[in-house]
Amino acid sequence: MAKRDTTPEQNPGRVAQVRAAYRLTKEAQPRIGLILLGIFLAVLVVFVAVGLLLDSPILWGLVGLPFAFLVTVIVFGRRVEKAAYARLEGQLGAAANALATLRRGWTVDPAVAVTRNQDVVHRVVGRPGIVLVGEGAPNRVGHLLANEKRKHARVAPETPIYTIVVGDGEDQVPLPKLASHVMKLPRNLRPAEVTEVLFRLKALTAHRQQLPIPKGPLPKNIKLPPGVPRPR
Repeated sequence: MAKRDTTPEQNPGRVAQVRAAYRLTKEAQPRIGLILLGIFLAVLVVFVAVGLLLDSPILWGLVGLPFAFLVTVIVFGRRVEKAAYARLEGQLGAAANALATLRRGWTVDPAVAVTRNQDVVHRVVGRPGIVLVGEGAPNRVGHLLANEKRKHARVAPETPIYTIVVGDGEDQVPLPKLASHVMKLPRNLRPAEVTEVLFRLKALTAHRQQLPIPKGPLPKNIKLPPGVPRPR
């Protein structure tokens, strides 16, 4: 019996993803369809105009089609990313979702510290060292970050530790720029040293698994980061 071709089953998945991304973006930017169409036509018109000057409008128009499509796709991708971050902002664990986009070579541990006031600290380990990312009320999360920095310094005393507060205020990093900000940090460790730091942090992580978050109720409509159980 011939082997069934699974290609038709895969294509609808991609189409569904594009449709879902378009619907998500349209909620935040209702005129996204007109914007994308305008960009496509604008690029195409430029190529046709060049073709008119060279007496080959049809040829240049055909050449411009893939370029117009490519530019439209790039703009659409950026608009989707912007809409996705707009939906995440203000939600508990939003920074963990942003950090999940980091490439290979980074280890992200969401919610290594959580308070009943919904202040959260996430940990990223990579070539720069240890990066502690706090989200919550600035006046509270600063103290939480300082406390976490002391704990991590005891476990990995010679490892550089960076602290970041997510937000739009002074000395804060906006959520859409969080991943790129982390990736631009200086490379202080070799890959073998990163592995050693991760090994050292295992003891700290294992200790916290017993009490991942303080006792006390949290609002039912609050979404906790992945892997963090809701307190009872």
